[in-house]
Amino acid sequence: MKSIKILVVDDELDIRELIQDILSDEGYIVTAAASAIEAKMARDKENFDLILLDIWMPETDGITLLKEWSDNDQLNSAVVMMSGHGNVDTAIESTHLGASNFIEKPLSIAKLLRTVEDALAERKPKGNYAKVGNAASFISIGHSDLLKKFRKELRHVASLDSNLMLIGEAGTARVAFARYLHDISQRAINPCIELASVLLTTTNTEEQILGKEMDHEIIPGFIEQAKEGTLVINGLSDLNIRAQQLLHNILENGQYNRINGNSSLQMKCRVIAVVDENYIRDMQEGKLKRELISNISIQALRVPALRDHAEDVPDFIKFYVDYFVEIEQLTFRRFSIGAQNRLRNYPWPDNLRELKNIIRRLLIEGRDDDVTLDEIEGQLKNQEVSINSFVKQDLLSLPLREAREKFERAYLQQQLILCDGKVGQLAKRVGVERTHLYRKLKALEINLEPKIET
Repeated sequence: MKSIKILVVDDELDIRELIQDILSDEGYIVTAAASAIEAKMARDKENFDLILLDIWMPETDGITLLKEWSDNDQLNSAVVMMSGHGNVDTAIESTHLGASNFIEKPLSIAKLLRTVEDALAERKPKGNYAKVGNAASFISIGHSDLLKKFRKELRHVASLDSNLMLIGEAGTARVAFARYLHDISQRAINPCIELASVLLTTTNTEEQILGKEMDHEIIPGFIEQAKEGTLVINGLSDLNIRAQQLLHNILENGQYNRINGNSSLQMKCRVIAVVDENYIRDMQEGKLKRELISNISIQALRVPALRDHAEDVPDFIKFYVDYFVEIEQLTFRRFSIGAQNRLRNYPWPDNLRELKNIIRRLLIEGRDDDVTLDEIEGQLKNQEVSINSFVKQDLLSLPLREAREKFERAYLQQQLILCDGKVGQLAKRVGVERTHLYRKLKALEINLEPKIET
């Protein structure tokens, strides 16, 4: 994959650093310049694929600098203008001088990423570079140490090119991360094909995976459609046994035959399989073939659950609000600090998917500019319909000691589920010292399955 080089020119340090962090996390090589002079010096040293150029700068403004490059036939990069005081006239003037787009401050991260992608796509033919972030522009959202580490791991495994398992809970955007891995890999110029496991039946498995030849017509299967790109298997445990055996044989031998075909074809695509956290249990119960896991899990990467980086929830709120306002033209609404904090402290059993859906409903149903805490509570109460209630009987009818024990048991059992049975995580979550917590769990007769804590 060819690295994309971007020059950010802005006299405001905070803006430069913000854009540099966002785009660097997306896999771009970013250089920052605080003035027109620094921008010229940077361009003297190397060529850039894209320049993000602020209009209002001291000494030499962005329009003047753009005009200089244009007049001297030095505009060999895509240019996107930026301004916090933008108007139609400056936007039109900059495009006449060769800029491909114009973006206003304060920057919307979603808008920034889409504008960068569009500017690069206009400048170069499709396939000459990886459209970083096209699969999931929210990849760069969040500043927690956990997400920074995860993004670094994504970039690392993308470069290794071997088969991969993405392990995580439902709703964590696992398929989007798989597509992102494809987009930043050397296979990005080739197709990324998703195989939805639940759509395969015992009667169509061979045809869907292998393809077939009929009356001199070739109908390609999933493997052939992926060519030298990436095949994403969405829900490995949901594959029927025939499909699992078929894929195992293909991965083992590196080749396959279409139905009614006479010649063997080489499997050239990379496989990224999405699996649930309980895939080991599925293997133990015979639902998932161990030999298939062995062939796919050359690498394995765990996708973080949202509750494990709850400090990023406000960032995701802003992203999804921007997204729905721009893409679906929903009415913008503000989330107060109290509303954001309430969402930060919710356990998110369905992760990002749940957060996205709640925000969408709040924008659709709300009438006021501000999202109130009562609205948040109402939405979260609706979410709990599908979750077992902590308390299934009227505790007011019980003596205090018995009521407290029942509540503590229900509370800790639910929290333990959210912590994947790991007592260390549970202790941090509920704020109880670990040794004391073990005694409490034993006294409440809450059974613990042995787990390796990392």
